[in-house]
Amino acid sequence: MFNHLILPGSQYNRTVLPLEELARAARQSALGAGFDLVGVASVRDQDLPELIAFTEWIDAGYAGEMKYLEKRTDSGELRRSSLKNAAPWAKSVIVCALNYNTDQPYSTQVQESSRGWISRYSWSRQDYHDLLLARLEEVEAAIQTCAAKHGMNAQTRRYVDTGPVVERVYAKYAGIGWIAKNTCIINPKSGSWLFLGVILTSLELKPDIPAADRCGSCTRCIDACPTDAIIAPGKLDARRCIAYLTIEKRGEIPQEFRASIGHHVFGCDICQDVCPWNSKSGNAPPAALPELQAQPELVHPDLKWLARLSEEEFRQTFRGSAIKRTKYAGFKRNVAIAMGNSSNAEFIPELEKMASGPDPVVAEHALWALQRLLKR
Repeated sequence: MFNHLILPGSQYNRTVLPLEELARAARQSALGAGFDLVGVASVRDQDLPELIAFTEWIDAGYAGEMKYLEKRTDSGELRRSSLKNAAPWAKSVIVCALNYNTDQPYSTQVQESSRGWISRYSWSRQDYHDLLLARLEEVEAAIQTCAAKHGMNAQTRRYVDTGPVVERVYAKYAGIGWIAKNTCIINPKSGSWLFLGVILTSLELKPDIPAADRCGSCTRCIDACPTDAIIAPGKLDARRCIAYLTIEKRGEIPQEFRASIGHHVFGCDICQDVCPWNSKSGNAPPAALPELQAQPELVHPDLKWLARLSEEEFRQTFRGSAIKRTKYAGFKRNVAIAMGNSSNAEFIPELEKMASGPDPVVAEHALWALQRLLKR
């Protein structure tokens, strides 16, 4: 009934490890910890076309200033696409997914000139990295307990965005969902509002069936992108992406993209908002965890309030939040752009203050925004 792994030094008539029991323990503990989906993929580097494409994507410069994605092993391979070099002991990847959707409007459904947009994933009070890591630790403990019961000390390691893993690739091969044309993972019952966490393990667990691509001929995400960042199905030029520009990009945002950024202050949800798999008719249900409930003030937030936040107020307001990643200067820069795109003359006094402030990047973007408003 069980798949078995013979322990080193053991005979066939001695104790063996039932891998199916271990896989079941991992799944049950993941669901018990609050994850919505869990699957298993085998560690495969050389024969996965998605990992080859990831290396080509990095080499083409599409990652922009995200240099952490370009880290390489001693042999010169990309760390994130060479798991066998970075963790040679790993045999399987357990992928856990957590739905973060909320019962709130999409960015494409609200357009008030006095308000901006903060990406859906950052509406809660807790950074998703911490939220997932704590739950992955529970899954690791369950694996270790089950392995110890059979006399084996299984090696494990958990990651959320920080390890030598391209999570969405292994999520596909773990059956969590397919990689959509906008590069997000889509599950047919949960949509694409998914956080991903992984556990590497030395156990050779039975892999799940990879998810089949169900995007079909739909191109809504490609057509809706204001900056044409999706340059081909499944290929994103991050340097053009609003999420990258408002979060990862430091310093000045190229003028060619500023008008297209619209009301976005932190991140962008457009390609997911227009996706049929995220429709309100059964797909993309709201998250169950109370920790993922939205802070009302961050849903379509008041731009004047955001502009008036001092640096200390910014730190206090977004303590523990993913929003702090953009830094105070980057946040103010983004607010200035959103105000410039608002057609709302009420923002002129705020922009004048920002234009005369001490930070040259914020001042330049505020001046651009002022000129844009005054021309209208």
